[in-house]
Amino acid sequence: MKIGFIGLGNMATAMLGGIIEKGLYKSSEIIGSAKTEATAERVAQKYGVEACTDNKRVAKSADVIVLAVKPIFMEEVISEIRDSVDESKLVISIAAGKSLEWIEERFGKPIRLVRCMPNTPAMVGAACTCVCLKPDTGKEDEELTLKLMESFGTATVLPERLMDAFAAVAGSSPAYVFMFIEAMADAAVLAGIPRKQAYEFAAQSVLGSARLMLETGMHPGELKDMVCSPGGTTIEAVKVLEEQGMRAAVIDAIGACVEKSRLL
Repeated sequence: MKIGFIGLGNMATAMLGGIIEKGLYKSSEIIGSAKTEATAERVAQKYGVEACTDNKRVAKSADVIVLAVKPIFMEEVISEIRDSVDESKLVISIAAGKSLEWIEERFGKPIRLVRCMPNTPAMVGAACTCVCLKPDTGKEDEELTLKLMESFGTATVLPERLMDAFAAVAGSSPAYVFMFIEAMADAAVLAGIPRKQAYEFAAQSVLGSARLMLETGMHPGELKDMVCSPGGTTIEAVKVLEEQGMRAAVIDAIGACVEKSRLL
């Protein structure tokens, strides 16, 4: 089986890197196309895959085609490859805001199609990916898609109506987390900790806290209470965060992200 990537940006290379590292497919079984020769050459050298600037070549030779281009280029790319795609090929889209219906309409015919949304932690093998299936998707296509997505993190099947919510809470949330880490580090620098250490302490604390919740299965409120000793320093900080509206700000921000996603 040949896996083809149309688009070789950060997300695509994170995905193909995970696929190769996990041994799902060999480098020789992967082909990709990039917008520039420089990108194609760089990816070919780093991962040992076949890379070019010809989208049609990828579509013709691949059994599974991953559309990893920005949403604004989707229509152009689909028009370029539609004649090379038939029911023998599985198309996987990772473009934000482009529904299964929208994509299939651009192909102008029924196709085997899955829509996925991985987030940027895919770059370190820790993605959280949403998988949306057409009603007529076969079990083999579902299993293959999940196997590919789980090679660089976790993957969960959700109905497409929840994709915008997922995009806000998982797809975009690394940006919120990075802002939180940066703010904590700034506060640590203000308190006298060197900048490099401040970033390391803040990031490791976020990483460890997330792992603690996932691995114990405990409610985040319960874990928060474990840290807040009566009359202690942590509850004092929590009080300030509540007074400043941290919880409401996060809820409102994610709500705004959901609405924006629906308009794409």
